[in-house]
Amino acid sequence: MAELQPPSRTRFYRDKRNGKVLGVCAGIADYTGFDVTLIRICLIAAIIMGSGAPLLLYFIAAMMTPDKPSEFAVADSEERQFWQGVRASPTRTARDIRSRFKDIDRRLADIESYVTTENRSLAREIDQLR
Repeated sequence: MAELQPPSRTRFYRDKRNGKVLGVCAGIADYTGFDVTLIRICLIAAIIMGSGAPLLLYFIAAMMTPDKPSEFAVADSEERQFWQGVRASPTRTARDIRSRFKDIDRRLADIESYVTTENRSLAREIDQLR
């Protein structure tokens, strides 16, 4: 028997909670970061210009795409933007995270250097606190 994998934040899901019909447009909006209204307008225009063929693709996508897991439903806008960035460009996101960690490491090194060097004014301040 195949073992089920945990849900992935980088996978495309239907978003029935924010959707109107089957949640495909809301899922696309959540996945890409585009406004859901714009996605819906584009779908309607595609249906009109495509003689209804995109409607068939919409229903096929709805049948094949899993629902968004409930544990992903409660996400603040910053977390949502982060995961959209990961989906759009994992390399750039990893580079940004690495850069943030380097900056934090540099600031911690500055603090450590300030505290550990012989600093008479700092020593006086610490003695006054005792």
